Amino acid sequence: MSWLVDSHIHLSDPFYEKELGFIINGMQKMQIKGCCVSVDYTTSIKTLELAKKSNLILPFVGIHPQMASQETEPVLDLINQNSDKLAGIGEIGLDKTYVNTKEDFERQEHVFREFLSHAEKLEKPISIHSRKTLDEIYQILSSYSLKGVLLHWFDGSKQQLKKAMDNGFYVSYGPVMVYAKDKQVLLENTNEDKILVETDGPVRFAKCFGLKPAQISFIPSVVFCASKILRKSYDELSKILEKNSDVYLGI
Repeated sequence: MSWLVDSHIHLSDPFYEKELGFIINGMQKMQIKGCCVSVDYTTSIKTLELAKKSNLILPFVGIHPQMASQETEPVLDLINQNSDKLAGIGEIGLDKTYVNTKEDFERQEHVFREFLSHAEKLEKPISIHSRKTLDEIYQILSSYSLKGVLLHWFDGSKQQLKKAMDNGFYVSYGPVMVYAKDKQVLLENTNEDKILVETDGPVRFAKCFGLKPAQISFIPSVVFCASKILRKSYDELSKILEKNSDVYLGI
């Protein structure tokens, strides 16, 4: 049986704190690892602590664009001090939803570039937040030589997807893909070796998920749905995803 990877989940969120032991036990039984991303200094510290509890928790450290006003130095110091323990750097990126001025967006870009430089230097994969900023992000990424680039929760156009594929970037699909036709179409147009899956927990999802906060246990449902869309067996797609995750993480 293949090991699956939730390529983007916020296990450091307080929502999961009381159930962490149960979650780790479930991950072991279901053979699922989780890329635990961070959004600021506090969650970065917590992510590193969580990773000590289980080798199934793969720690990513970074500053989310919503938190770009925070000082970057403490988080960059964490990256440098724990580079041998980190699976990657993230969640980082751009998002105009969280800015009110040109200066705010320039600050986001500055923070994003700082983390990209560290990822390049340390040869770490990155998990990117790119809501409505894909074109700007593509332009910025062209200046860096990066080992593994994931555009998490990809929500671009077919043309933007093609550009991601041309550049060798990974894109991930989550629970919304189970019931959203536009995401299913994007999946069909994604190169097989660049597909990853995620939950982005504890984000809540509608329809069959009943607006419940996402659990890492949602991953098999995402894989099952994706396998039907791609006309593959569950086991066949699981093997593909395992290989893709290993290459993305540099394992």
